[in-house]
Amino acid sequence: MSNKVIISSDITCDLNRELEQRYGVTCMPLHIVIGGKSYEDWVNIKPEELYEIFYKTKELPHTTAGSVGEYADYFRQFTDKGYDVVHLSLGSKLSVTHQSATLAAQDFDGHVYVVDSQNLSTGSGLLVIKACELRDKGLSAKEIAEQVDAMHTKAHASFVLDRLDFMHAGGRCSAVAMLGANLLSLKPSIEVQNDNGAAMVVGKKYRGKYDKVLLQYMEDTLAKYDNIDPSRVFITHAGTDKKYIDMVYDALKAKNIFDEIHITRASCTISSHCGPNTLGVLFMTK
Repeated sequence: MSNKVIISSDITCDLNRELEQRYGVTCMPLHIVIGGKSYEDWVNIKPEELYEIFYKTKELPHTTAGSVGEYADYFRQFTDKGYDVVHLSLGSKLSVTHQSATLAAQDFDGHVYVVDSQNLSTGSGLLVIKACELRDKGLSAKEIAEQVDAMHTKAHASFVLDRLDFMHAGGRCSAVAMLGANLLSLKPSIEVQNDNGAAMVVGKKYRGKYDKVLLQYMEDTLAKYDNIDPSRVFITHAGTDKKYIDMVYDALKAKNIFDEIHITRASCTISSHCGPNTLGVLFMTK
């Protein structure tokens, strides 16, 4: 008889507490280093606090993955109680979390399965929920890991950036590119390649007021696919004004495509790379 199964993820899956509790998901925090101090994402620092420190010190936040030993300790708290673990990691092109978790899993004699989500934020979260649904159908940890791994190309993540300050601070775009984008009111979309370890590419570059850009981005993103999974969609943001979030929510609801529309706040890890007023619409295809 198979052991009971724990579904786990890096904190970067960006599920809110209500969804974590509903599906019984546990999360491994990543480390945030800023202002000369080290924090654990969502444990003793929140995204708003991260922004406050950044704007005060002009010091770019640094993110670090848990060590192999930390992942081993994290997994052991479940296996010691007789559970098997399926852990979905942040995309392997973005962080060494997948490598660390995979190395740690080798010490658990087939009781821990690590899946590269090949995604980030609620792109990973969508796969986490699928894993929970398979668990609730009685599948073993091995079966869940295999089936979820086969789904990763169906989870679609993209975001619109309002400004490029954080991208520039992190060396991801030049000062000239940042200044030009800001002067021209360009707001690029960033798309996650869900078949390449979550490598990120620049998508369409929007121009104009933020509210009009968000609505056009939403329309363009939905129009790319004719086989959308209607189960759920996420509006995930990194500190966006509620009026814009509500606007996108209402527009999605009017489409009458999805059974559930969830709004979640991006973790410090995700927020530190994209900055405030970043918003994405994330969903799966069949």
